[in-house]
Amino acid sequence: MNGAESLVGTLLSGGVDVCVANRGTSEMHFVSALDRIDGMRCVLGLFEGVVTGAADGYYRIARRPACTLLHLGPGPGNGLANLHNAKRAGSGIVNVVGDHATHHVALDAPLASDIEGMARPMSHWVRTSQSAE
Repeated sequence: MNGAESLVGTLLSGGVDVCVANRGTSEMHFVSALDRIDGMRCVLGLFEGVVTGAADGYYRIARRPACTLLHLGPGPGNGLANLHNAKRAGSGIVNVVGDHATHHVALDAPLASDIEGMARPMSHWVRTSQSAE
């Protein structure tokens, strides 16, 4: 089992079975796990504002959290207004944000961002995993 499969299993065991996704290359392992593991419904959103708004709306209607899949730092950046509204409304959303491979971080690629720093004001809890363990 890899980290992406473990994450999907953890979400499902926590009652999260809808993922609204705007994926990029750094999230392909998670997208692949969504395809392989039964139980998670994946909905494609073509812009992060749509993704975060849909996850907020899903919670407000179904009273069950959805997760989002966002691409690198610009992904949550593009969805921050909706994430702010969701936090203020008490909506349950689990945001999964891809990042560069650990061996690539030192290269400071153009899309490198302080994801935790952006996420913290709109989140109740932030965690970055450096390995599948």
